[in-house]
Amino acid sequence: MTATSSRSGVDGMEGRTDGVQVGLTEVTDLAGRIAGNVQRVIVGKPEVVRIALVTLLAEGHLLVEDVPGVGKTTLAKALARSIDCSVSRVQFTPDLLPGDITGMSVYNRQTSEFEFRPGPVFANIVIADEINRASPKTQSALLECMAEHQVTVDGATYALAAPFMVVATQNPIEMDGTYPLPEAQRDRFTARVSVGYPDVAAELAMVDEHASTDPLEQLRPVTDARQVRAVIDAVRRVHVGQEVRQYCVELVGATRRLPDLRLGASPRATLQLVRASKAQAALAGRAFVVPDDVQAVAVPVLAHRMLLAPEAVAARRSAVDLVRGLLGRQAVPVPGRPGA
Repeated sequence: MTATSSRSGVDGMEGRTDGVQVGLTEVTDLAGRIAGNVQRVIVGKPEVVRIALVTLLAEGHLLVEDVPGVGKTTLAKALARSIDCSVSRVQFTPDLLPGDITGMSVYNRQTSEFEFRPGPVFANIVIADEINRASPKTQSALLECMAEHQVTVDGATYALAAPFMVVATQNPIEMDGTYPLPEAQRDRFTARVSVGYPDVAAELAMVDEHASTDPLEQLRPVTDARQVRAVIDAVRRVHVGQEVRQYCVELVGATRRLPDLRLGASPRATLQLVRASKAQAALAGRAFVVPDDVQAVAVPVLAHRMLLAPEAVAARRSAVDLVRGLLGRQAVPVPGRPGA
């Protein structure tokens, strides 16, 4: 049920940038190389690839939600293969146990001691395929990993690698054999995207180019974990002015007052919105965040965290529409200085 890359040795990497300092030019260059590589496999979906890159640079986790067969797992694999780092894939099934993900202590008869055997989360990129086919108990095994980048087993805490990113795929919950993700689990994901069906031209190109060969087999890394850590460090230094920070707080706070929602976005959502906005600004080649950056990431960052009220469900409203409505009504700050 699990398959882990042979590239192990991720201990001690957390928080390191190896002394490498990069600028925004390197950020946009690396993002362009990764995007071009992924788009060799995922044809005609530049917006989906953009959100995946924003999530990676924001040190977040990505939830890819859609119907079967549209390329959810392919997107996750293409992103992982574009970076020369440790990668593991877990196929979530109803009989999967938490220890199958985090690892467990195993008794060694030769030493008469228990030894910790790391699970597949001890990798730079973890692909959690069809995450909502496992029970809530097993899903919750990722909570500590995603929020704190560590694993606690039998009272001992083990740090995870840096960068660390979970790319999870799931089918809509109304499909047979699925368990809806708990609110706490969904809140750990920085962003959610839906791949969607390709247009006619993209699907025709896919048939012409991919019908006889698997494009993933020809995909080669265009960067490595060391470069990604350096670029993430550069994104952290992107400036967010007071007015833009206030805008993010007010936008998230407005979700908690919507009558169409049973649950608005959490304070964690505010932090993730700011981080994603910094990554979006860096992709645009700017050292400061503007309101347009916030608006460009607001829907994928906020919509999946909100629970609709029964009346909104009956009226066929969606969380995406509610976030877009808030963006249209919320007052946008007027920049008084760079980063404002």
